[in-house]
Amino acid sequence: MKSRILTAVSSIALLAAVSTAGAKELRLSHQWSNKDVRHQVAQIVADEVAKADVDLDIKIFGSKSLFKPREQYKPLSRGQLDMTVFPLSYAGGQQPAFNLTLMPGLVKNHDHAARLNDSPFMEEIKARMAEDDVMVLVDGYLAGGFVGKDKCITSPEDVQGLQTRAAGKAFEQMLAGAGASIASMASSEIYNAMQTGVLDAANTSSSSFVSYRIYEQAKCYTPAGEYALWFMYQPLLMNKSTFEGLTEEQQEALLAAAEKAEAFYLEEAKKQDAASVEVYKEAGVEIAQMTEEEFNAWRELAKQTSYKAFIEEVPDGQELLDKALAVE
Repeated sequence: MKSRILTAVSSIALLAAVSTAGAKELRLSHQWSNKDVRHQVAQIVADEVAKADVDLDIKIFGSKSLFKPREQYKPLSRGQLDMTVFPLSYAGGQQPAFNLTLMPGLVKNHDHAARLNDSPFMEEIKARMAEDDVMVLVDGYLAGGFVGKDKCITSPEDVQGLQTRAAGKAFEQMLAGAGASIASMASSEIYNAMQTGVLDAANTSSSSFVSYRIYEQAKCYTPAGEYALWFMYQPLLMNKSTFEGLTEEQQEALLAAAEKAEAFYLEEAKKQDAASVEVYKEAGVEIAQMTEEEFNAWRELAKQTSYKAFIEEVPDGQELLDKALAVE
């Protein structure tokens, strides 16, 4: 009787082990709050995978609770982290080519960004990620614009002589080329810097312009519209070996979830730009739109400054830049 009970218990334990053999938990890290669109993208992937019931759980660690913002790519490439929503230019130190994903004038608008994501240029960028054992699950760009404390900023001439904050090294190079004085600081510091007269103008993302209430210090806002200079590639990345180690069903569930999240990301990014305009209008801030002619003037300046520096720093930089610029 005792041996029968032991046999039954062993059988149940064996069945349980078999049923959970494919179960896996993935850790996803990012730097934002749970209200941010990038968290929402991660949550869609986690929720859709949970619905698929493929013994795969994605645990999200937001608000830089697992890794510091700029220190996520290395652990991801080493398999110490499974997934992250990450501004790829943060990893420009490891792969200088990634600096092209935050380059002025390379992306005109969100639809152009979507075409860029499906181009030979991005194939090359993703090939370099693969060298680091990293892959893209969800493509996504977020946009930004300019604010001026005393006037509108739409063309290179507008920043001449102004103390300006830019988002990213390449933007600093371009603005300096236009005659601006550069003040480097986090976007969270823009408000106080404008309030105390340290800054005359600033460049950052649409969401930062709203969340940091910069409209209280600005006279004019140039949002991301039909033409915008500031676009930053911020995809959902995954360790490639971790993905390949999943079951076929788990991989399919992840890819299906990623497809849904990517469509949401594109539409939500457009909405954020539009919503920022409404916030600034309500605050009584003047709204200026960048024209195609002004965009082209900025791009010409970027060619002489930011693009030139990139080509000098990256061995095949010209080839990569040409691939990006070839996307209409």
